[in-house]
Amino acid sequence: MVERSVLIIGSGLAGYAVARELRKLNDTIRMTMLSADHGGFYSKPMLSNALTTGKTPDSILSANAAQMSSQLNAAIRPHTRVVSIDAEGNSVLLENGEKLPFEQLALALGADPIRLPLAGEGAQAVLSVNDLDDYRHFREALTGKKRIAILGAGLIGCEFANDLAAQGYHVTVFDLSPQPLGRLLPPQAGEFLHDKLATIGIDFKFNSSISRIDKHGEQYRLFFGENEFIDAELVLSAIGLKPRIALAEAAGINVNRGIRVNQYLQTNVSGIYALGDCAEVEGKVLPFIMPITHAGRALSATLAGTPTLLHYPAMPVLVKTPACPTVVSPPDPAASGEWEVEISKDGVKALYRSETGSLLGFALLGAATAERGALTAQLPPVMP
Repeated sequence: MVERSVLIIGSGLAGYAVARELRKLNDTIRMTMLSADHGGFYSKPMLSNALTTGKTPDSILSANAAQMSSQLNAAIRPHTRVVSIDAEGNSVLLENGEKLPFEQLALALGADPIRLPLAGEGAQAVLSVNDLDDYRHFREALTGKKRIAILGAGLIGCEFANDLAAQGYHVTVFDLSPQPLGRLLPPQAGEFLHDKLATIGIDFKFNSSISRIDKHGEQYRLFFGENEFIDAELVLSAIGLKPRIALAEAAGINVNRGIRVNQYLQTNVSGIYALGDCAEVEGKVLPFIMPITHAGRALSATLAGTPTLLHYPAMPVLVKTPACPTVVSPPDPAASGEWEVEISKDGVKALYRSETGSLLGFALLGAATAERGALTAQLPPVMP
C-alpha cells in the first residue's frame, strides 16, 4: 500500500483545521505544513477582544510549532516561505531555493488587510491586525497612548473599538457607511448598535473617509470631510481583507475574488485544494470561523481518500461587542425579500423574510440574541 502524503501551505485556523481533522481520520498519512511565520497555533478571533479578556500576545498562543508538530505527528516548518507552485510538476519552490514535491496540496494562504491609498507622511504609520505578530506590534505601539482612530466600522472595527473603549481609550471610528456594520444590519439595528457603543465613549464619524494623514508632533492628524480633522496617537485600519491569490494565479490555478474551488474544495488542478480566507467556494468567500471548521472537516475526508462535498449549514456570526451583544446571519446578497424589525429598549430583532414568508436571515441585538438558536433552526443552509 502506497503511503499518502499531504502538503499544507499556511498555519492559520484553516491550515490547522484540515491538519487536525485529517489526523483524526488517518494516523499514518505523511503531513507537512509550511508556515511563513512562527507556525504556532492560536485563535485569531481572540485578538479583537484581548484587552478586555486580559490576554497578552504570549498568552494568546496556545502551542508553538514544535508542540503542534508533536500533537499532530506532522512536519511543521516555521518561517518557510513558498515563492512558486509548479502545478504540472507537483512541487513547490521555497524562498531558500529548496524544491518540495507534493502528492496532494492544500492551500490555506489566508488574506491580506486592504490598505487605503492615503496621502500624507503619516499614512505609512497606519497599523492593521491580521495575525498574532501584527497584534504584538499593535500592543507595543499602544503603550502610553490614549487617543485611537479606527478606519472601518465593520465587524473587526467595531470589536476593536469596543475592546479599546472598555479599557479607557478614547476611540474615534470612521466609515463611509451611515452606520456600524453597514453590510450586515438594517438601518434600525445599526442605529441601536451605534447608540450602545456611543454610551461607552466611542465616537463615530459616518459617511466619512480619510483623505490624508499627516504627522503632527507626536500624534497623527487625520483629515476628512470639508477639511475637518482630528488628532490621534495611533491609527488602526480595519476596512476588510482580500484573499491571497497571487501564488495560485501565477501557477495557473483559477482565481476570482479568491482561489476558485468547487464543493470538494478542489481547484481546476487535480490534487490541489484551497480553503479558508483565500478560497472562493462556488462563488462564496466566507472569512468566518464556522465556514473554516466545516471546510476543514470536508477536505480532510477527501484528502484521506473519501471524496466529500462541503455543506455549509446556517452559520450565524457572533459579534464580540459586549456593550451591545450582536448575532448576525446575513441573507444571501442575491436573495429577494425585506427586513421585519422589532425594537425595544432592550434589543432589536430583525428578520429577513422572502416574499413567501421564509426566513432567510436575521440580526439580533441585546436581549434578542437569546433567540439565536430557535431562529437558526429555521434558516436554509448556505450551501446545500
